[in-house]
Amino acid sequence: MQSIGLVDRRALLEAGGILMLGALLYPARLLAQANSPLRIGVIGSGNIGGTIGGLWVKSGHPVMFSSRHPDELKDMVAKLGSRAQAGSVEQAIAFGDVLFIAVPYGAIPQIGKDYSVAIRGKVMLDACNAVLARDGAIANEVEQNGIGVTSQKYLTGARIVRAFNTMSYMTFANEAHRPDPKLAIPIAGDDAQAVQVAAGLVRDAGFDPVVVGSLVEARRFQRGQPGYGQQVSATELKKKLSLP
Repeated sequence: MQSIGLVDRRALLEAGGILMLGALLYPARLLAQANSPLRIGVIGSGNIGGTIGGLWVKSGHPVMFSSRHPDELKDMVAKLGSRAQAGSVEQAIAFGDVLFIAVPYGAIPQIGKDYSVAIRGKVMLDACNAVLARDGAIANEVEQNGIGVTSQKYLTGARIVRAFNTMSYMTFANEAHRPDPKLAIPIAGDDAQAVQVAAGLVRDAGFDPVVVGSLVEARRFQRGQPGYGQQVSATELKKKLSLP
């Protein structure tokens, strides 16, 4: 019995080591694919998720759009072509090399709880905004602690990068790939490699990324703050936020 227990423990340690190694190598794999399509799982395929995900499909990335009712996404994915497909949230997370979340902010704690294992180690672009009338008490937490820090708290283990939260989906749809200067998209994250991956995806969607800083600094472009709603170039946004 002791030898069996030893074998079991050894197997668990080896499996754990493989998982840890995979998590460490994951961003490096993404960077190695910088000029290749990335599989993107979209959590929440409404106006923002559908618009940004659609821009990625058009730029060559395979995208799985998800919702609680995937059948309702069939028409959208059919129009986008063979690189787009629809599935459940669980399927989209498993599919994605990178995740994009665009849901009402009040849903984030439950998503983090339900899929904590599946999202661990994955780069996740977070476009969610907290609205008190819709999302309740968590909006107060966002105001107190900042939205980037709050997202990371509930989406534990994911490599969060705040992005695509500052404008309406109509602006994104109309301004993507406009002639230079491109529309600036502020982004922020604690993981440098994740930020680099996110910046590449911002460019692929047809915009110019502006790195504002860490997740603490993401409060500078949350709702009601100076970086929010700015339909300007990268140079202008940097001036407004006093960035170098």
